[in-house]
Amino acid sequence: MESGKVYGVILAGGVGTRMGNVEKPKQFMELGGKPIIVHTIEKFVMNGEFCGILVLTPKQWMKHTEDLIRKYVTKDERVKVIEGGATRNETIMNAIAYIDGQGDLDEETIIVTHDSVRPFLTHRIIEENIRYAREYGACDTVIPATDTIVESMDNQLISNIPDRSKMYQGQTPQSFRAKHLKDIYESLTKEEKEILTDACKILVIKGEKVHLVDGEESNIKITYPYDLRVAEALLGGI
Repeated sequence: MESGKVYGVILAGGVGTRMGNVEKPKQFMELGGKPIIVHTIEKFVMNGEFCGILVLTPKQWMKHTEDLIRKYVTKDERVKVIEGGATRNETIMNAIAYIDGQGDLDEETIIVTHDSVRPFLTHRIIEENIRYAREYGACDTVIPATDTIVESMDNQLISNIPDRSKMYQGQTPQSFRAKHLKDIYESLTKEEKEILTDACKILVIKGEKVHLVDGEESNIKITYPYDLRVAEALLGGI
């Protein structure tokens, strides 16, 4: 069977409240002379497997995002800015709806979903996400947990300390057969949707298998001011 089309889905819906008193979402803050989101988009543009690269932002930041892409990213017809949703998963569903509107949604269509504020994504990670999503239907990029994980059910006392060798820290991309993800999401109850923290959980709570892809320590998410300083150091070392 011919492999389905592959879309990159860059999630830029955050407003950066944890960055402190900043006037714009964290994905638009500068890193090495250009916005963080531009570094991220460039990683997708360099990969020839993507037939489309969808950048999903809050409505009020769509034009700004389009302007940045025109300014910094080589003119690439594959890159489209579309409106995100109220939650991460609704944003992903908006991307799938767009793909469906293009006539490209079938059982084999792959989406590679990625945080706009993880600009150090590697070519290997993208390639493995595409390959594993095709082979297994869904995959999540992770690194082994380096710290002991402590669970507290009441946020005051330790209730469990899981075996660290079986614990991983989630990164992105998370990649899926898009139609299957949509079908499972639409089957969830309102209560199930409310406990979702990411797209992989859509499948996990329904007992579906999600394969692990090895991430990288450098594939950091820029969330706090400290992360921006780390990112500048990483950029200087590349």
